[in-house]
This record gives sequence, structure tokens and C-alpha cells, in this order.
Amino acid sequence: MEELIRTNDLVTISFVEALLKDADIGYIVADQAMSALEGMVGAFPRRILVDADEADRARRLLTDAGLGAELRPRAKTEPGW
Repeated sequence: MEELIRTNDLVTISFVEALLKDADIGYIVADQAMSALEGMVGAFPRRILVDADEADRARRLLTDAGLGAELRPRAKTEPGW
């Protein structure tokens, strides 16, 4: 799995989810339970993860949608680095 975005912004998360769903790219929103436990204070951002095989396509999609600045840098161990 590759992390695409890490944010506390629920609007951004919803937008990314809609884009990925429409493009038929599987994803996981990690840390939702932690965010709920801390009372939505924003101390624990949520992470959007996609399969490494879909990461390039997902990154292009989000960049084309104007979210390029929100993308996390790729880890040196991830494919495509």
C-alpha cells in the first residue's frame, strides 16, 4: 500500500474518496477510528492509501484534480521512486 494523502480536512478526504471511487481505484482511509477516539480535535490525521499497483494512476488523477500539492512524497522503498 502507498500513502497518497495525510490530512485532517474532511472535505479533502471526501473529495479524494469520490475521485478514487469514480476511477474504480481501490483505497483505504486509515486512522479513522483514532480520529474518532480523539474527538475530532485534529491531532491524528487520516491517511488515504492505495495499492502500489494503482499508485501512479491515483497520483495522476489527484494531480489532474488540483490536489498535487496534497500528495505525500514517495518513500524510497516504493516502486517508481
